[in-house]
Amino acid sequence: MTEENGRPGWERSTIEKLAFESLREARRRRRWSIFFRLAALVYVGALIWMFWSNTDTERSVSSVEHIALVRLDGTIAVGERASAENLIASLREAFEASAAKGVILAINSPGGSPVQAGQINDEIRRLRAAHPDKPLYAVVGDICASGGYYVAAAADRIFVDKASIVGSIGVRMDSFGFTGAMEKAGIERRSITAGENKAFLDPFMPQNPQQVAYAREMLDEVHRQFIDVVRKGRGERLKETPEMFSGLVWSGARSVELGLADGTGSVGSVAREVFKIERVRDYSRSENVAERLAKRFGASFGGGVLEAFERLGWN
Repeated sequence: MTEENGRPGWERSTIEKLAFESLREARRRRRWSIFFRLAALVYVGALIWMFWSNTDTERSVSSVEHIALVRLDGTIAVGERASAENLIASLREAFEASAAKGVILAINSPGGSPVQAGQINDEIRRLRAAHPDKPLYAVVGDICASGGYYVAAAADRIFVDKASIVGSIGVRMDSFGFTGAMEKAGIERRSITAGENKAFLDPFMPQNPQQVAYAREMLDEVHRQFIDVVRKGRGERLKETPEMFSGLVWSGARSVELGLADGTGSVGSVAREVFKIERVRDYSRSENVAERLAKRFGASFGGGVLEAFERLGWN
């Protein structure tokens, strides 16, 4: 179609504009595609370089005579940094390192799962038996209570700060009772079970004396296991008192008097004065530099790429 004066009609003009815009959009897409591919290559290359440089540094340090350090920080539980899986992996690496002349287990923990603590205790005993010339000393920071002390009891010796909190040799099971509030609110608990004890210690139902007695027997059994571990680990050094296994805690200074610990010291002083080796290498299981950067920048980088793709219509 043409106008009366012979010039191209608006349809042709529009088609030409759309064609040119399509070509420009295709060029932009190619440029962005090249940019993101190069950025991804640089990103991956940087991660690989940092991973290998970090590994080379660790290898050079591990070949020199040193003391292996393993940290037990926080609650001892599955999924936590102080889980049995993480601690056992670190301890095995520390004991198997030929240049490590001893192991320091730095403990700063209020306790946690008796199962997890028991697994760590058992593994320490196994590793000590397999490596009799490589002692393991526990060094307590702020607190070494309950499951933390369960683990410490497996050490050859225990060192504390005079103000550390040590002990809590007991077992607990926590719950709550909601029946009074439910009655005031007019709420009725409806629970259908197969098995008379399936709703064992249900907090929304009145306490059942028989179930409470059963729970107490179970706790007493675990408590006896805890006491046996402490007695076995501390041996004749332990100066038992009627309150020792009652769940009380003591200062570090008092714990030395009771035989729950052997003396005072820090990681540095134990390495320097007891092992006579100042170089300490940390074997605690943790993310390496590459993993930390990947977690910190990976999500935001990937999100930015996806957002850019969406803006360009590449979804």
